[in-house]
Amino acid sequence: MGLETSPPYLSLINGATLPITGVSFASGGSGILNETGQKYVQYIPLARQVDYYCLVHDKLVQQMGPSTAKMHLLKSIFAIFIGSNDLQDYFSANSSISNVYTPQQYIERLLSTYKSLLKTLYGLGARKILVAGSAAVGCYPVQRKTTKTGECNVKTNYWCSKYNDGLKIMLQRVKSELFGLSFAYFDLYGAMDMFRQDDKYGFTNIRDACCGLGKLKADAPCIPTSNCCSNRKNHVYWDFIHPTEAVASIIADIIYNGTHECMVPMNLKRLVDI
Repeated sequence: MGLETSPPYLSLINGATLPITGVSFASGGSGILNETGQKYVQYIPLARQVDYYCLVHDKLVQQMGPSTAKMHLLKSIFAIFIGSNDLQDYFSANSSISNVYTPQQYIERLLSTYKSLLKTLYGLGARKILVAGSAAVGCYPVQRKTTKTGECNVKTNYWCSKYNDGLKIMLQRVKSELFGLSFAYFDLYGAMDMFRQDDKYGFTNIRDACCGLGKLKADAPCIPTSNCCSNRKNHVYWDFIHPTEAVASIIADIIYNGTHECMVPMNLKRLVDI
C-alpha cells in the first residue's frame, strides 16, 4: 500500500503526535477472549487492543479536529488477524477450557465477543475492516505431533472450519446492521491448504517446523538451543505454530491482490478503493 510499517501503540510517547499512517495494537499470544494467552508473561487481548484504539481515536480527534478525523477514519483500513490462538488454546494438550465449554459453545462465545468488539470499532469510526479467519490449527506442527502419522489433527481442523463458517455469517449480519460498513474476509485456512498441496509455491516440507526440538521440531519453541533447518524457504512452518517469512510474503500478496478463492467479497486493493 506504500505505507511505512505502523509503530506499536505502546512505543508511542505520551503527548507525541500520532502518525496518521497507522498504529499497531497487535500482541503475540493474544486472542478474542481475555483469558487466551494467559500462559504468556505479557499479552494484550483484543478487548484491551480496542481500548487502546479508543484512546488513539480521541487523540486523532484532538489532533485533526472532529470532521477531519472522521473523514480520515472513513478511509482507514482496520486489519484484524485473530482467533487462531483461541482455538489452539482450546485444543491444546491438557486444555482446561475444554472442560468448561463444548467446542460449539466455545465458538459461539468467540463469535459473540468478536461481534461486540467490531460494533465498538464501528462506533469509533471504523468502516473498512479486513478480517482473517482461523488457520488450520490442526496442521500446526504442535498439533501434528499428537497424531500417530504426523498428519493434521482432523478434529481440530473441523472446529476451525466451523468457526470460520460462523465468522463469515457473523460478518454478514454485522454488515447488514451497521450502515456503510465494508468487510474483506481472508480465508487463511484455505490459503494455507494451498501452500501444503500446490507444488507451484515450492514448499517441500509442510509438516516439520524449521526451528525447534524433538518430534517434527515441535516439542519446543525456537530458542537459542533449538535445531534450525538449512532452508527455511521450503518450509511452511517456522516454529511449532507460526508460518515462515516465505509463507507470510505470499499471504500478503493474496490479501492485497487475491481472487474470490481466498478473499470474500473483495481483496484489500478493492477495499481501499471503496
